[in-house]
Amino acid sequence: MKPMKSVIVLFFALMLASASGQAGNQSVATPANLRCEYLTDPLGIDAAAPRLAWQMDDNRYGAMQAAFRIVVGTDSAAVANGRGDVWDTQKVASDRMLLTYAGQPLAPFTRYFWSVRLWDRDGVESAPQTAFFETGMMDMKNWKGAWISDGEHLSGNGIHVKPAPYFRKEFKTGRKIKSARAYIAVAGLYELYINGEKIGNHRLDPTFTRFDRRNLYVTYDVTAQLQDGVNAVGVLLGNGWYNHQSIAVWYFHRAPWRDRPAFCLDLRITYDDGTTETVSSERDWKTDLSPVIFNSIYTGEHYDARLEQPGWNTAGFDDAKWKPVCYRSAPSQLIVAQQLHPIRDVEEIPVKSVRKLSDRKYLFDLGRNISGVSRLRVTGEAGTEIRLKHAEIVRADNTLYMDNIDEHYRPVDDSDPFQTDIFILGGKGEETFMPRFNYKGFQYVEVTADRPVDLAADALTGWFMHSDLPPAGHFESSNPLINRLWEAANNSYLSNLFGYPTDCPHREKNGWTGDANLAVELGLYNFDGITVYEKWLADHRDEQQPNGVFSNIIPTSGWGYDWGNGLDWTSSVAIVPWAVYQFYGDSRLLADSYESIKRYVDHATDISPTGLTAWGLGDWVPVKSKTPQQYTSSIYYYKTVTILAGAARLFGKEDDSRKYAALAEKIRTAINREYLNSETALYGNGYQTELCTALLWGIVPAELRERVALNLVRRVEADDRHLDVGILGCRALLPALSENGYANLAYDIAAQETYPSWGYWIVKDNATTLYEQWTAIGEKKESSLNHIMFGTYSNWFYESLAGIRPDPAHPGFKRILLKHDFVEGLRYAGATYRSPYGTIASRWERNRKDVTCRVTVPPNSAADFYLPAGYKLSKVTLADGQPVTLTPAADRVYSLPAGSYLMKLNKQ
Repeated sequence: MKPMKSVIVLFFALMLASASGQAGNQSVATPANLRCEYLTDPLGIDAAAPRLAWQMDDNRYGAMQAAFRIVVGTDSAAVANGRGDVWDTQKVASDRMLLTYAGQPLAPFTRYFWSVRLWDRDGVESAPQTAFFETGMMDMKNWKGAWISDGEHLSGNGIHVKPAPYFRKEFKTGRKIKSARAYIAVAGLYELYINGEKIGNHRLDPTFTRFDRRNLYVTYDVTAQLQDGVNAVGVLLGNGWYNHQSIAVWYFHRAPWRDRPAFCLDLRITYDDGTTETVSSERDWKTDLSPVIFNSIYTGEHYDARLEQPGWNTAGFDDAKWKPVCYRSAPSQLIVAQQLHPIRDVEEIPVKSVRKLSDRKYLFDLGRNISGVSRLRVTGEAGTEIRLKHAEIVRADNTLYMDNIDEHYRPVDDSDPFQTDIFILGGKGEETFMPRFNYKGFQYVEVTADRPVDLAADALTGWFMHSDLPPAGHFESSNPLINRLWEAANNSYLSNLFGYPTDCPHREKNGWTGDANLAVELGLYNFDGITVYEKWLADHRDEQQPNGVFSNIIPTSGWGYDWGNGLDWTSSVAIVPWAVYQFYGDSRLLADSYESIKRYVDHATDISPTGLTAWGLGDWVPVKSKTPQQYTSSIYYYKTVTILAGAARLFGKEDDSRKYAALAEKIRTAINREYLNSETALYGNGYQTELCTALLWGIVPAELRERVALNLVRRVEADDRHLDVGILGCRALLPALSENGYANLAYDIAAQETYPSWGYWIVKDNATTLYEQWTAIGEKKESSLNHIMFGTYSNWFYESLAGIRPDPAHPGFKRILLKHDFVEGLRYAGATYRSPYGTIASRWERNRKDVTCRVTVPPNSAADFYLPAGYKLSKVTLADGQPVTLTPAADRVYSLPAGSYLMKLNKQ
């Protein structure tokens, strides 16, 4: 991540400049940022009732949407002119900017255009803005292709066959083509080619699901790739998580779905005369083995360039020696569209330094820790074997240290080295190798050849791969360490997002539910992540047992149902949908998850009749003080039940609401009865985790809140203003302090540079990602250096230092809570956040004792500005300098309509 200071400063300058005429220069509002299912002009959606969302471009003070009209149809010109043949809402008096389609049933394989026009607060109608979405299969019955594979599975040994299979078919087109779409579902991974061209820029498609319960298909526009006459389509299949040939302790090699990769494809061509033709996967395809002689999502990829077959995916290739394909049964009976931001090669990372250790060995350093792959350009003799070994740590003797990431790997021999690619040269000049079906976590790459090779400094580059989410937030402050911490958290978050959130990109790649539920707010403040979270919660529903229990990793091969899957971890089923609702104002994910949450809570209640439970993993990897597992598990039990009660109220389920509200109070009472000493206002032993989790999650009785907070302050002071928490306490500590009046102390903890602290990793080890253990400094590091679970300070940066948070009573930032903490350790701090209504901006800067605060509230939303204690509001103007009088909403709280503000605050 690049330093954001210049970006933020520039943004505020542009923000104020664009808003300088907000009192009257812009006369008409305009719809903007039209999205369907949170994607821009998506292809191949399966939602029968897709969600349509838009924003309002209007920089005038107090800009509001008074009404809207949505028109949907198949004729773009008609829709733009206000005529839709499938849906017309007519004018709706509402300020809503998220609407569920409710028109005629949508047909498959159809492009629908939709337009939005809106009316501003003065009743002035805007010009329409138009976008489109295109439906995919919509129903399993619409598939024409067969599931096919290469027949290796018929031998009974198919799962052990190492080379990846090629598939190809030629076909003719005899008329002028209007459009063409490829729909492909794969058990495993794939690359799709038409006439020699790789289709799309996605990586590792389709994203990982429980293959025997749900499979994803991907849609491509391939109009430009087809040609008159003879065409060729080619498919290369990889194993992915479907055929896990490497052995580790999570038993994916024993997954119930495991088989040789297979696929189903429909290439649907629409001609100018309106007729259609579908080229499908069938018995008339042919197959052969590819130069990808081994591939494992977990360990690496091996490629023998001597086995290349140039032109295999083009028309006219001689495939006489290729074999016929065979039919395969579908891996599941649920094949649905992959509606999420895909994995991509997002950022190319040049090498920072290279050391030539011998004429056969080189050590490349990217200068930062990433998830992804390396790309090598090399010239050498045919048959030269080159190994690219990837690691996070290099020893003083220039050898790579792997013990921190390969400890759970159980190889049966040395043919599948961990995080190592093998490239065998074809001997045809300069060759390039970059793995297709694998990713790793690394900073260093050791390149070793079995004979001398000459590698230039730029022979190797890294590619940072992850789910390519649009950025949502930026944060910066006057403290470079705090800025680096923000960047490190983002790096680790993205390094652990591959269509589902993971714990680390190397040792496990597992979807640990605890890591993800802790980091969800971090993710949503910084990235537009709803599509990935909606997919992952569907994975939850796939994995839930009839009694309500989830595995601790999702998806899973079956491992994790009997350890580490209690309320502090698998409460992700409730915490993630609730966070998405708060950030987007969209309750669909919460509604889709409601029955799953309910079954989960009911199981917890069945095994916890007293209201207390030890079902959980506890405050994982604390610095030194260990909080009782029953205490933290019971707090997360309370938190989950509270979410369920809130969801029940939202959906009008009054009986459930009363039932679970009463259960929540029972749990809270039980926790306080067992752990609270009312005389001393201490929970348990008074450790940081015990006090901060009770404060943040609403366990503390109101009359004791101040005293418990003061005890937390004393505990932190006794710990020399350093951390003494595990991951559950880490999530709660900073907000528990700041929300109870001790933001300066919270900041002092965040800004520490000595052990134990986040800054210790940055200052002592020059970390660019976050570590799994507080003690991971020194040559022997027994843990991952790229985990997200300790990154939860990032949401505190937004909420406390920049003062931006959603209002639970008006979710989706319809109303923004601006609650700044002008901490003494900073001269300035600020953030921008792209909310569903537009960009929120908030930046404050201290000038001696006074503070200047610049705030932007996007159109069609409003904010409550909380005047920080010890300050008075001396002057408020709009961005153009026009004075404005704010309306008090409560004591020391002011209502801000949409607009950009410059506020002067004086220290009292």
